Amino acid sequence: MQGQPEYSGGCQCGAIRFQARGTLTDSSICHCRMCQKAFGAYFAPLVSVRGVQFSWTRGQPRYFQSSNVVRRGFCADCGTPLTYEAPDGVAVAAGAFDQPERLPPTIQYGVERKLPFVDSLASLPARRTEEDIAALDFLATNPGEEGSAKSDSRRSKSDSEPALNISIPRDGCVATYWD
Repeated sequence: MQGQPEYSGGCQCGAIRFQARGTLTDSSICHCRMCQKAFGAYFAPLVSVRGVQFSWTRGQPRYFQSSNVVRRGFCADCGTPLTYEAPDGVAVAAGAFDQPERLPPTIQYGVERKLPFVDSLASLPARRTEEDIAALDFLATNPGEEGSAKSDSRRSKSDSEPALNISIPRDGCVATYWD
């Protein structure tokens, strides 16, 4: 499979990593109730790895038998949903890929259970993560706890109080801590 596209990904905590080599063309969204529950979301975005070279490069998922024919892989450490495995093949959670933007969905399944508001999600008011920082003080760790690398430091109203440090990585998830 030399010259084939390569994809990588893994769970949120990094305990499990995977690699896929080959052209991935079957990306979908499943609205069935089982997928909603397995992902804890309104739908499950999945990418079939049928017909490509797929391997776990770090760690192995744990499995939950969600029906008599389907099992679902997940990270036992952080809970990230990773796979949907059925007799016709394996699909990987689209969000677990390092670059999910390369894998836009091409079809929707289980539309009989599609929640009525899903089609209007794009019309909701939108706010970038860094625009909502003032309202997210509750995300900050307690003073004295270890945090991650600083990317923004804001002094509190009193110079005697610790500064709130906010790290906004490329994925947009906020990490905060106190100096």
